[in-house]
Amino acid sequence: MRKDIFTVVEHRQGKIQDVSYEILTKARQLSDEIGGQCVALILGSDVDEIARSLTNTADKILYIDSEKLANLHSDYYSEALSSLIDERKPLLTLFGHTSDSFEIAPALAAHLDIPIITNCVDFHIEGERVVAKVPLYGGKIDGEYSFDAQNGGIISLLQGAIKAEDGQKSGDVEKIPFTFDRDFDSKEFLEFIEAAAGEIDISQAEKIVSVGRGIKDGENIELVKDFAESIGAVLACSRPIVDAGWLPKERQVGSSGKTVKPKLYIALGISGAFQHLAGMKGADTIIAVNKDPNAPIFSVAKYGIVDDLFKIVPALKKKIEEIQG
Repeated sequence: MRKDIFTVVEHRQGKIQDVSYEILTKARQLSDEIGGQCVALILGSDVDEIARSLTNTADKILYIDSEKLANLHSDYYSEALSSLIDERKPLLTLFGHTSDSFEIAPALAAHLDIPIITNCVDFHIEGERVVAKVPLYGGKIDGEYSFDAQNGGIISLLQGAIKAEDGQKSGDVEKIPFTFDRDFDSKEFLEFIEAAAGEIDISQAEKIVSVGRGIKDGENIELVKDFAESIGAVLACSRPIVDAGWLPKERQVGSSGKTVKPKLYIALGISGAFQHLAGMKGADTIIAVNKDPNAPIFSVAKYGIVDDLFKIVPALKKKIEEIQG
């Protein structure tokens, strides 16, 4: 019976992406439960150091080093991964649900003729079936999907769905010799372009005040901005605020924005759809203000206030000013 859990480690410009540590955490937990091994897969060029850096995260680290894998090219990646998976026969192969995996994972599943579930927030094993939870309708409800894993399968997990934990493994590193039998010249990698830097990087902030659709109107953003400045915090927001054009994309927290892990995160008028929670639930202390007592944001908040933010924010700001003298 297949028991090993493979994890495809995503890296860019020599740096392992955070989502890879999250899915490695899930792979370790699951492989320990079923008596298998957690195996990290690295594809790239000159990735010896990256492979060695993962020895504490997995029971085994397998890597293929080739100039053809220097940059993301889905055909070369799929070819190499297909060979590894077909030979080693894992129970599951895990990806982060990222722009890199969108093209690779489905093509890999089709090539190997194995099932795939994408955009998952969690999954578990029931007998020979893999059961996954997938957010639907903007995170308002969760759907449950499953497949028979007898011949393997693929799962992609949303960033932020699993909290990354330090591994205690001492995995063996194995370089896999691999030669591509053909060239894929129907497309080519041109260049890597860094996203333009904004006026501030919210992912580095220690204190964040974030606002959601409860602010009602763009003119009210100034109220929250003043409050944020009064406590030395950075102003951020949920996706509806960016979609409305009230704050720039660089301020967005969530799975389609930035992942933040500040010491303090104050959520004002944010209901807490999964996409937003995925980007901020790693904060040390979360304070939520929302009129809806059933808002999902309260499930991750350490402190919650069920009230109108237009009453709470001025009261908090006044109190802070009194304390500051």
